[in-house]
Amino acid sequence: MLASSAAAIDNDDEQDSLPANPTAEPDARRSISFAIDNDALVSDKYDHDYSGGLNLTFRGNGVVDQFASLHKPLDWLDRQIGLDQRAGISPNSAQIEYGMYIFTPEDLDKSEPQPDARPYASLVFIASSHDRYQPAGEVSWHSNLTLGVLGLDIAGDLQDGIHSLTDSSNPGGWDNQISDGGEPTARYSLARQHLLYKNGSNLEIKTTAQGSVGYLTEASWGMSLRAGTIYTPWYSFNPELTRYGERSTPSDLGRASEHYFWTGFAVTARAYNVFLQGQFRDSEVTYDSDDLKLGIAEAWAGYTYVFKNGYSLAYSIRGQTSELKNGDADRSYFWGSLSITKFFY
Repeated sequence: MLASSAAAIDNDDEQDSLPANPTAEPDARRSISFAIDNDALVSDKYDHDYSGGLNLTFRGNGVVDQFASLHKPLDWLDRQIGLDQRAGISPNSAQIEYGMYIFTPEDLDKSEPQPDARPYASLVFIASSHDRYQPAGEVSWHSNLTLGVLGLDIAGDLQDGIHSLTDSSNPGGWDNQISDGGEPTARYSLARQHLLYKNGSNLEIKTTAQGSVGYLTEASWGMSLRAGTIYTPWYSFNPELTRYGERSTPSDLGRASEHYFWTGFAVTARAYNVFLQGQFRDSEVTYDSDDLKLGIAEAWAGYTYVFKNGYSLAYSIRGQTSELKNGDADRSYFWGSLSITKFFY
């Protein structure tokens, strides 16, 4: 996976069709990415906790004007905290995500509430984000605004359909999910990334400090590494910004023959988690803040390959420590992710 003699491949033919400077005119480049998360992508033994998600992401200038775009309220929030002055530059990329993700208990056969288990929960969401690269000090800022709806029936219907196709047990407890019937929710997040070390086009190490308020209220710090044959800027690939089914896709130009291994970890102090505690509506199964662990840890590892036709393929495994102090859901859990991105040069 790591850089080897393959890194010395002659790229002269590629340069004829690709920009000479990968950081020039960032808004002129567009991409579309589709990702799927599932615990079965790690092992068929897993089918609980963060069970799966779908994500479709568009990147480029045009997303700001999409009918569902949240970039205007996102810009307003950024101004309120002085991000423009702090970063010193305007956003150099924008993206919009559409997606959903679900959580389930371990025992899917029970239709009655399971007080000591992980609650059924789901989120259908739209998210808009901006990236601001600050050359001075090698810093990048990422802001994100998500609006979503908890507790919709579509989550259970989709899982029932998938389980029917795979001849698996149909989950029977979706009527007990958090905010069953639907409830709006929101989250705003801000991350500061800093390039810690770079060795040519073969190795990058960066740190990320992140905070969010809303249905996930937390603060985190992490470190990530990317190693292999790398042409895109260090700030363009951000797996550390992933929160379950919400993710940051590659925000810059993919280069043919680019391929790299990536890994990292993060520690998080989480004050509120709607998928365990519920929101304003009454829910059958919820946990109090005293039942939740304040600190959690997360780690990930993956591999990305960019093809000559402008597509890239990535696979990763993520794991997270337990969020609960006691009960059947007091356990670490893992899931896998598979994503494909098409870059338009």
